[in-house]
Amino acid sequence: MQEIMNFEEQNTTAVVPEETIQLPTAIKEPKAEQGAITIWNNAQLFETAQRTAKLLAASNIVPQQYRGKVADCVVAIDIANRMGLSPLAVMQNSQIVQGNFSWKGTACKAMIDSCGKYKSTRYVEVGTKGTDSWGYYLEAIDKKGEIVKGVTVTMQTAKDEGWYQKNGSKWRTLTELMLKYRAAAFFMRTECASLAMGFLTAEENEDIYGSNDGGSKNLTSALDEEINKKGGKK
Repeated sequence: MQEIMNFEEQNTTAVVPEETIQLPTAIKEPKAEQGAITIWNNAQLFETAQRTAKLLAASNIVPQQYRGKVADCVVAIDIANRMGLSPLAVMQNSQIVQGNFSWKGTACKAMIDSCGKYKSTRYVEVGTKGTDSWGYYLEAIDKKGEIVKGVTVTMQTAKDEGWYQKNGSKWRTLTELMLKYRAAAFFMRTECASLAMGFLTAEENEDIYGSNDGGSKNLTSALDEEINKKGGKK
């Protein structure tokens, strides 16, 4: 019990850039419901979504990548409806990387904190800073008071996966931030899989695209395979 109390007192949060808006505290974890009414199977909802998308696409407030792109705005509206968020929150916390919708690294931590499954979360540092052993994992206390540990991401992981070596890689300039972003992304994909809705983070997409691993399985693929085996459940 003392360990849990100390854990909660040391709880830390991710650094959130100014352009990322705060997600609501009641974000819901999407659940597949057979026969559920969505904008894709209801003509009236689809028309409403299109009108809303046109307004958003014409706005100067939405991120540049969504301006003038009605179809992309419709997709963002659909994701927002499924997660109980506003379309603007989804847009501000996402990026389009190589034609793929991606969550920003900061959004992962915010969604984990807001999903209602955990009392508190924090990043735990491992290894020695400045060496390949340095890294982080995300740790949480669930509603039962049990500690849940995410996947550990180290500099060795980044180098083995080819993330660090890529031209223009943020791993060289924003090392600690990237370690935390990836630790949060992996926690969400293994412990709260339905929150990610199958989407990678922007950082994951940037690391993966352009790589040629000769058919070898990288860590992201391995996690996806494990999640699919378990149906997104522990």
